[in-house]
Amino acid sequence: MKHPHSIAATPGIGNDTAMPRQAVATADLYRAAWAASLGSALEYYDFALYNLASALIFGPLFFPSSDPVIGLIASFGAYFLGFAIRPVGGIVFGTLGDRYGRKFVLMATILLMGMASTLIGLLPTYASAGIWAPVLLVGCRLLQGLGAGAEQAGAAVLMAEYAPARRRGYFAALPFMGVLLGTVMAAAIYFALVRVEDISQSWLWRVPFLLSVVIIAVAIWIRLKLKESPSFTRLEARKQVNDSPLKHLVKHSKPTLLKVIGLRMAENGGSSIYQSLAISYMATATGLKGPIGPVALLLAGASGAIVIPLAGMLSDRFGRVPVYRAFAFYQLVLAFPTWWVLSQGNAAASIAMLCAALAGVWGMFATQGALLPELFGAQHRYAGVAVGREVSAVIAGGVAPLIGASIIAWATAHWGGPEGMMLAWVPLAAYVAILSLIGVVTTFYTPETRGRDLDDLRDAADDPIASRTASELRRS
Repeated sequence: MKHPHSIAATPGIGNDTAMPRQAVATADLYRAAWAASLGSALEYYDFALYNLASALIFGPLFFPSSDPVIGLIASFGAYFLGFAIRPVGGIVFGTLGDRYGRKFVLMATILLMGMASTLIGLLPTYASAGIWAPVLLVGCRLLQGLGAGAEQAGAAVLMAEYAPARRRGYFAALPFMGVLLGTVMAAAIYFALVRVEDISQSWLWRVPFLLSVVIIAVAIWIRLKLKESPSFTRLEARKQVNDSPLKHLVKHSKPTLLKVIGLRMAENGGSSIYQSLAISYMATATGLKGPIGPVALLLAGASGAIVIPLAGMLSDRFGRVPVYRAFAFYQLVLAFPTWWVLSQGNAAASIAMLCAALAGVWGMFATQGALLPELFGAQHRYAGVAVGREVSAVIAGGVAPLIGASIIAWATAHWGGPEGMMLAWVPLAAYVAILSLIGVVTTFYTPETRGRDLDDLRDAADDPIASRTASELRRS
């Protein structure tokens, strides 16, 4: 099926004289990396904060209940709503990004996310405001999710379009170091606070959210100096910007969107389960409370600083699909051993296994940096990555902690008391294994995209070059 302006999609014609290609200056390349990374840092600082707060303090503060498991479910229900709104943000901001440019949208999303997170730190609790407290918390969570629905997609698209083709996997993975930075910052702050006192009984729980203001200021300062993506600049110069990128996406890219969703079931589902649900399981089922959860995320984030750039480099060497498949399979194999260790209540072993399990998440995450933008054509790339990422975020990451908390409640009732809660590790591990298996299977239907021309208007599935195997690409 031909796309509009299909002549430009023909290999070689993307380099027409209307806008000659020039090498991106090194300073601009690294400025783009910093701009994308700091936005990712804010997004995941916010979400890691909310993950930890949902698992550790939001229950008694905003959803008081005599049954702590019910409070946990209510807390993770609000967590899910932030994911549920993300596809809306992906559609709205993704469409704007394909029409008006990447830089414009990245400025808007970081402002929205930062303001929402800061407001959470100013909210009254249930004890002082009653039902309005959880209502306001959910409202801030919805605003947070709306902005996040396009922030990470924009960072991935921006960096992929800036990066040199032969090292795109490496450079497109760098913004995900911002993910680690945000996660580590949130975990470090919570670790410091929970050692002082029970922060749910004081004003100290507000401090991490209020600190979002600092990250916003730095990120905006850097993004103001950022130039527009070279690929989008060429698209404008050739007058190929599509006025209806969402309609264009739905018409031409439904199979590609399904592939993105399938790939993300493993990564996003695993990420949410291990960074949120596992922490609450350790606290409620095995008594590993206090600083144990934040320490686990802190060390896992530090290990990711090695895994992420390495995965990006490996995807440049061996191809995106083989590397993604390897990390998804690794997560599948490790699912049952990880949850068994978490059920034993040994702090050191639990921390070590969480670090090991999250290595699979980090590897898939990094590989997506180049893979997802390369799957879509230039006219609807931002919308495609945003919609694909965020729809999958709802059905994989957003619902995972809620399902997991329900599994814990069922196990507690079915097998009786604390012993039943500990035995919940079996269905929880099976859940992670199923999500991982979906990711593995999807890789066998995903075209190899390494080195694609990002000025091409076609999706990778419509590009005969992308149908080559990874071994053929290595020989080219």
